[in-house]
Amino acid sequence: MPLLVVTTSPRVAPGLLSGRAWAALGSGRVLTGSGDHPLLPYLAEEGIPAEVVTPDPAALAREGRDGTVVWLAAQDGDEALMRAVGHAALDMDDPPVIELVPGSYDLPGARLLDLVAVMDRLRRNCPWDAQQTHESLVPYLLEEAYEVLETIEEGDHTALREELGDLLLQVVFHARLAQERAPADGGFDVDDVAGGIVDKLVRRHPHVFAGRAVSGADEVSDNWDAIKAAERAAKGRESLLDGVPMGQPALALAAGLRGRAERAGAPESLARAVGQGIGRELFDLVGRARAAGLDPEAELRAAARAYRDRVHSWERAERPAGSS
Repeated sequence: MPLLVVTTSPRVAPGLLSGRAWAALGSGRVLTGSGDHPLLPYLAEEGIPAEVVTPDPAALAREGRDGTVVWLAAQDGDEALMRAVGHAALDMDDPPVIELVPGSYDLPGARLLDLVAVMDRLRRNCPWDAQQTHESLVPYLLEEAYEVLETIEEGDHTALREELGDLLLQVVFHARLAQERAPADGGFDVDDVAGGIVDKLVRRHPHVFAGRAVSGADEVSDNWDAIKAAERAAKGRESLLDGVPMGQPALALAAGLRGRAERAGAPESLARAVGQGIGRELFDLVGRARAAGLDPEAELRAAARAYRDRVHSWERAERPAGSS
């Protein structure tokens, strides 16, 4: 006779179980060591009695040998208990068949629910997290974004995973702060953030979600710009430069402004009339980089990294001892 072990995910609504799991739960005596297991009310609704017991590995192994027994595992999986049950079964002359029955599975992105829960707890219980504001978090948001950039530039994909997590934390943190405001005061939550970007991506990719045919990536980019322009008009934005963040680094800002204006057909004479001196020369260099299909910010950063590496080599080989 079998010992059936039903596992569930804490990231899936407790009543949403596989048909196989529901069949298992109705096939024999149901035991659990978790008196607060969220599935218990659903079992009661289905008329399936469940007994809360003190876990005893040897007793479970014996009961599984003598008749069908279903163990409803805690949401952490009861791994240590199951290992102990397995060892107890191996010591028996006639061991039971132990079968794992997954009741629910995590979907891709399920661990984001854990992050939301952890952030909520930190906001309530950590003195440092409790006193943060959107404004106080700005330096961390910028720092984490630049650390992501650095791992990409260095090709360090292992570090990229960690740095993306740090950046994601900033998104969830800001959403958690906004959740404390009423909607009338600009409040929102992380679901609003996710829903907004989902809607935007669907809206701006009609070739994927609405059956619109495109000839290639260039037409996708043109469609994106046209859809953005329509969105700006619907929001009452009058300038094609609305939405370009003026707080970004100067080279990236200049490239963003020129790119937006050039795609809209702004005459080159506007760029030639910009200021004078070094600022004008730098602005012209941005235009040259764009004309060559290059990102001026990335090009300058690459040159800066190459300079850093040369300085490091000089330090190791030639720098006089004691010099600063």
